Amino acid sequence: MIGDILGNVLSLETVLYILGGVASGIGIGCLPGLTATMGVALVLPLTFGMEATPGILLLLGVYVGAIYGGSISAILIRTPGTPAAAATILDGYEYAKRGEAGRALGISTTASFIGGVISCAILALLSPQLAKVALQFSSPEFFMLAVFGLCVIASISGDNLAKGVLCGALGIVLSCVGIDGITGYMRFTYDNINLLSGISYIPVMIGLFAMSQAFESIEDIYRKGAATEKLDSVLPRKSDLAAILKTSPLFGLMGTAIGIIPGAGADIGAFVAYGQARNISRHPEKFGTGIPEGVAAPESANNGVTGGALIPMLTLGVPGDAVAAIMIGALTIQGLQPGPLLFRNNAELVYSVFLGMFLANVAMFLMGLSCIRLFVRVLSIPKAVLTPAIFLLCVVGSYAMANNFFDVEVMLLFGIIGYFLNKVKISASPAVLGLILGPMAESHFRRALLMNRGSYAAFFGTGICWLFFTLICLSLAIPIWQKTRKKKTG
Repeated sequence: MIGDILGNVLSLETVLYILGGVASGIGIGCLPGLTATMGVALVLPLTFGMEATPGILLLLGVYVGAIYGGSISAILIRTPGTPAAAATILDGYEYAKRGEAGRALGISTTASFIGGVISCAILALLSPQLAKVALQFSSPEFFMLAVFGLCVIASISGDNLAKGVLCGALGIVLSCVGIDGITGYMRFTYDNINLLSGISYIPVMIGLFAMSQAFESIEDIYRKGAATEKLDSVLPRKSDLAAILKTSPLFGLMGTAIGIIPGAGADIGAFVAYGQARNISRHPEKFGTGIPEGVAAPESANNGVTGGALIPMLTLGVPGDAVAAIMIGALTIQGLQPGPLLFRNNAELVYSVFLGMFLANVAMFLMGLSCIRLFVRVLSIPKAVLTPAIFLLCVVGSYAMANNFFDVEVMLLFGIIGYFLNKVKISASPAVLGLILGPMAESHFRRALLMNRGSYAAFFGTGICWLFFTLICLSLAIPIWQKTRKKKTG
């Protein structure tokens, strides 16, 4: 069987499909608003007439490439190409401002590769066992996971925790807009039909990060900026490699674990990894100023999610995220049913997926390093040309999600809000995190209470809940302890 697997995956046709998928994914990931889910969905029709192995590996190549590609625009122009790259902005763009965009891209590429390879190894070795753990998650566990994610606000708020909490609360309030998922009651819609489905976080994210930066660029559009396209090297330095090798394996594992949990995605994994990396760092005050750990942690985690999301899909038929749900559709079209029987009846395909996933990460690594000089050329474009291009990408990215111009209006509104937040030195990241995790926390909190007749004991009834409770306490205590120690040491 090993010979058949190698023959299937290493054939010229399949390798070309993997390379084409990764290249397409990187291109899609670079463009604001075009998420990995959208990229895989766009490519899915191309696989209808293909055999199962090359078709599935083409989609996986797009998935891997898109998650990595989002970091390119995040680092170069402070515009997250995908939601998974929102946390990368915090330190990645600081490198570009110092004229070290190539260095940041090298760190991102290497960390993404390590995180992706770790997730592939866990996918191949521990799929059935880890999927069983994920099945034990019910509403109480999901709520505790969401609260743990929200605790990251304490880590990404910088020196002013109050401003960060206020911004995070804004995101949580915005997440309440729309039809209540439990009662069907319309909340904060103001008779606007566009608000019935809530506020999509992608236009909000594009507005807060990308459009706000475009507004700031107008102020000095004819002045030379700090970023430069000059590159001394596209490879990470020795000190960078030491930081990457120390950080990426740990947060690649964390990302894989988060990917296994159905409903959690790469964006959550990246923010949680960034917050925990800051908590365990000896120099947390340097986060947000452009340090290797600030780029390596979220990038290794969001690429670790790619393999983790496939584990419940392949072993149980339960998608780990939206991309995995599309992959289930792709397998069904090929006449295959994800689940335990897939390993018994189509073992050759399953192990071809494992090997193909690894090759996709290798292709992403090689393409990323070889094209860094090309990527950084973006910074040589005059601001008088680049700024209108960013405006156009923001509009297209916001509109493309639902073909609704209302999303463009939302993006512009939050672009203005983000502009003023930047002026008063308030990070917009807590708002995005609150908007992403708010619905998850609210819905599972209420469901858990309904399931247990209003008893709060449900949130402490399992070992998983106690584990998250411990992590929540540590996430809140460590930043406070670090700040107290900093004051004492002067």
